[in-house]
Amino acid sequence: MDPTSPVTELQEVSQGLPAPSRWHGAATLRVVSVTSGKGGVGKSNIVVNLGLALAHRGLKVLLIDADLGLGNLDILLGLNPAYTIRDALSLGLNLSEVIVEGPGGLKILPASSGIPELATLDEGQQLFLLTEMDHYTDDIDVVLIDTGAGISPNVLFFNLAAQERILVVNNQPPSLADAYALMKILAIQHGRRSFKVLANGLSHVREAESVYRTLLKVTERFLGPEITLDYLGFIPHDDAVPQAVLRQQPVLALYPESPASKSFVVIAQTLWESPPPRLDGNVKFFGRRFL
Repeated sequence: MDPTSPVTELQEVSQGLPAPSRWHGAATLRVVSVTSGKGGVGKSNIVVNLGLALAHRGLKVLLIDADLGLGNLDILLGLNPAYTIRDALSLGLNLSEVIVEGPGGLKILPASSGIPELATLDEGQQLFLLTEMDHYTDDIDVVLIDTGAGISPNVLFFNLAAQERILVVNNQPPSLADAYALMKILAIQHGRRSFKVLANGLSHVREAESVYRTLLKVTERFLGPEITLDYLGFIPHDDAVPQAVLRQQPVLALYPESPASKSFVVIAQTLWESPPPRLDGNVKFFGRRFL
């Protein structure tokens, strides 16, 4: 086996991990946005597989498709939901009426596709979602929010409503530039100081770490040392990923021994064991549980 291959690197990382076991739910709910400045970097696929990796350890996971006009979590999971967030907003449905169950016990709040009027939520719609999340009674350990790409009001709203944020990047300059632009707005205009970086679709861990260092250097230079930018890990380029997408199943379920699947397991543990950032003053989803 090639000693520099992603498989070898991930095996070396995994050697120090304990055997898979069930994790106990946290005393505090974790609400994490998975976001990016640029589209096409694999956010939705990461949300699905990271959520499943967490669920495999016994955690109760809710996935929120927050790309409201171009949602695709249900497509990636081969689901046909009867209702979406659009129905909750237009018909006043409770979230419990909209949320569906997916593989591994995942719960999914699906979004609509091809609905331009949802591209920007008004204040009433934002308040409705915040209130509905606050009154959702199912026992949940982790919420993963799949935001849209860019710096639209919706993207900012869902990032601000999350407790912590994962920036998904690849090695392309537009991906890094747009990720920095999103982080700059969240930091300067909204006071968010803590971010995690996840590199996707790269060949080797060295390449992923180089991408992280590049983004870190720019952040420290232009945003200052008070911004915390942690390296969460990387997902290697893996032909099993597009094959799983075509079959509308998570790669972790379909090809559990693939390099990408192994990386999701490692990243899930890294995320779960990392301490959550302190709450800021912004209104959060499930705010009553934090209090």
